[in-house]
Order: sequence, then C-alpha cells, then structure tokens
Amino acid sequence: MQTRTETDSLGSVEIPADAYWGVHTARAHENFPITLRPISVYPAFIRAFACVKQAAARANLEIGVLDAHRSNLIDQACEEIKNGALIDEFVVGVIQGGAGTSSNMNVNEVVTNRALELGGWAKGDYSQIHPNDHTNKGQSTNDTYPTAIKIALDFSIRALLEEISLLSESFEMKSKEFAHIVKVGRTQMQDAIPMTLGQEFNAFAVTLREDIERISEAVQLLHEVNIGATAIGTGLNADPGYRDAVIRHLRDITGVELTNDGDLIESTSDTGVFITFSGALKRTAMKLSKISNDLRLLSSGPQAGFGEINLPARQAGSSIMPGKVNPVIPEAVTQVAYSVAGADVTVTMAVEAGQLQLNAFEPVIAHSLFQSITWLERACRTFRVNCVDGITANEDRIDDMMARSVTVITALAPVLGYAESAKLAKEALATNGNIRDLVLAKGLLDEAQLDRLLEPGHLTGAAGFDK
Repeated sequence: MQTRTETDSLGSVEIPADAYWGVHTARAHENFPITLRPISVYPAFIRAFACVKQAAARANLEIGVLDAHRSNLIDQACEEIKNGALIDEFVVGVIQGGAGTSSNMNVNEVVTNRALELGGWAKGDYSQIHPNDHTNKGQSTNDTYPTAIKIALDFSIRALLEEISLLSESFEMKSKEFAHIVKVGRTQMQDAIPMTLGQEFNAFAVTLREDIERISEAVQLLHEVNIGATAIGTGLNADPGYRDAVIRHLRDITGVELTNDGDLIESTSDTGVFITFSGALKRTAMKLSKISNDLRLLSSGPQAGFGEINLPARQAGSSIMPGKVNPVIPEAVTQVAYSVAGADVTVTMAVEAGQLQLNAFEPVIAHSLFQSITWLERACRTFRVNCVDGITANEDRIDDMMARSVTVITALAPVLGYAESAKLAKEALATNGNIRDLVLAKGLLDEAQLDRLLEPGHLTGAAGFDK
C-alpha cells in the first residue's frame, strides 16, 4: 500500500496515500476502536459540520483574514461533502475522548485534502492549505463541534417528525374505519364503560400529534449556538468581525434561524439544552411503547385473549408451535423505546459531568441523540407500514363481549341509583345474565327508557354515532 508521511507534535505517521484524512484522524482511529461505528453513520452530522466549515471560510474571506483562492477551494470541498461526497472518509469513532477534537480534525483534514486536490496539489501538501491554519481558522472544536451537533439535530429531526405525523394519520384513518364499533373500555385492566374502537385509535393519533408540538418546541432551543466562541467563549484567535459574519453565513447556508448567545462563555459550558431535547424524544418513545403494548393486549389471543383486533401477520412466531404468530412489530417498537430511555439517562449524566468552561462528554451526548432519532424514525415507519395500516377489527367478538358486558350499568346509575345498579351488576355477573333483560324483568325501566339510555351515542359520547 502506498503511503504519505504526515507529522504532528507527537511525531510522524504513515497515511494511506489515497486517504483524505490525515495524522490526527489516524491517531484517533487507533485510540478509539470502541463502538466500531464511525461518525459517518450519522450523515446529517457530517453535512452539518461541512456547513460550519463552509460558513467559516466565507466569513474569513469577507473579513479579509483568508485569501479568496484558499477560501473558494475550502468552500467547494465543503459543498461536495454537504452533498454526500467522501462520506466514508469520516472514520473516527462516535465515542472518543477530547470533547470532539477528533471529529473536528477529521473534518478539517478531509475538507483540506479535497481542497488541495481541487487546487491541483497533492494530499498532505499542507504548505498550500493547512487543516488548522486555514480550514479551522478562527475556530475551535469547542465552538464548531457543539454548533454542528445542534444543526445536525435540526436536520435529523425533520424526518422523524414526518414519520410521527404519518403514523398519527394512520391511526386517525383507523379511528374513522372503526368509529361504528362499540366495545368495552378498560381501566386498571378491568372492564370500565363503553367506548368505540374508533375513539381508542383516535386517542393514539392525538397523543402523537401532541408530541410533534413538544419536539418542535425543543428544536427551537437548539438554534442558539456558540460559534465564534473558540476555546472557552472569549473568542481568542478569531477576528473581531468573525462572530457576526460566521453566524450570518451559517444561517444562509443551513436555512436554520440560528442565533448567537450573548454570553459565549456560558453558552460554551452549558449543555442543558440537550437534556430538554432528549427528554422530548423520551416522551415520544414512551408513548409509542404504551401504544404498542395496548395493541398487543387488544390483539392478544387469538382465542384465549382479548382478540378485539388483528395485527398483520408478519412472520412465523415459533420454532416449536405451528401456526403461532407474534406481535413482532410492536415488540420491536417497545425495545427502541427502552433504548431511547437509556440514552436519555446517558445524556443527563453526560451533561451533568461537564466541568468548568467545557463539557468533555459531548461525543456521547451526540451519539445518544442521533441514535435515538434514527431508531425512532425507523421504528415509526415500520410500525405504520408493517402494523398499523393493516390492523383489522374482530367485530363479531367485540359485539359478543358487549352483549354480555355489565359495563352499561354505569349509564343506568343516574336513573336507578348507584346501589341498585351495583346489585344488578353483581347479579348479572353471577348468573351470566344480560343487564337489559334483568332491568326489564324487574320492571325497573321500560324498553323506551332503556333504548334511550343504552343508545350507543349516549354510552360512548361519540357525536353523530351511526352503527
């Protein structure tokens, strides 16, 4: 294998001749063989980091601290990377020491070597364009890295929000399909009062729509970035005009309404926004798990369980029990939810662990959030496509349970009284009798009164009910 020699303050390292990364990336790749997952597994993060480097090159050109030739080559390289080029060159592990320095240098080296190539120079010819002196000019890992994370979270969350919206719409469609089906509602796993299956599915749709709003609110908090802070927030080594110029260019490049905090020292040391954002993701994950568990209960059986709905049969459920089919999609969604909850604990601990002017644990924060978003997005998609869209109702079974249910007695209590209604319920359960028949036999109400009180729309509160 042909190599080129690159040198840093620790000495020289042989780099594959065709690699766009350099000595700093090589050392990080050797130091952090932990997750076996490179930062390139999160393309939005690479795209966001390229946006940061591109904005810096344009800002430095504007304020006159970087010449047009180098700035334009760096700009062009960043544009290519934004569009997905060289993604496999971002090889450092997602978990790394150094507060993200390895990621920042991986980006600096790839951008620089592609810029050198565009300029007709050899990779590693840093006398022409240097990863630190030019591509990283006016910057530090401590402002570029968290800024890139926040922009990438904004980029990434859009696909998740779209999937949540589509899943909510799927539940809403099912609620309309099931609007005419009266069933037993349950509290504390015990029979409660009647409702429609449509109402049950509509609640799933509404709760997910609420979370779209909560996540969107949390995203807005990510738009405050510390670009221009350099190492600890004092702006050391950045031109006085750089801060305003770079945020303006970054807004233009990303299309995100970014703002720069008034106190960059505070902004550099405070990572609390990631707890808020992670909490919003966990809330959504827990709701998805709750819905998944409800669907598993409602579909349980098919003979000895609730059996009110049928989930699509996706695969054989057992290596020993012929014909068994399991609710594999809801089970997978719930496992994703558990992972998101665990990631939220990781984010919380990592945020708390920051000391003095910097949080050294932002890599695990970033990895945890990106993974949660990615897994939730995919979970929502498979939940919708492979499960919810194909759900059907067992109307005959639901009608049979309703016919034998004593839950309708609650609707009669205001007329008969609580004590009398409780006696009727106990008698019906003891004799496996029908509440309607018992009331008529005892002469407590006539048929017209019963029809009015037991009318499905009255029982369920469903406006315009038409069975």
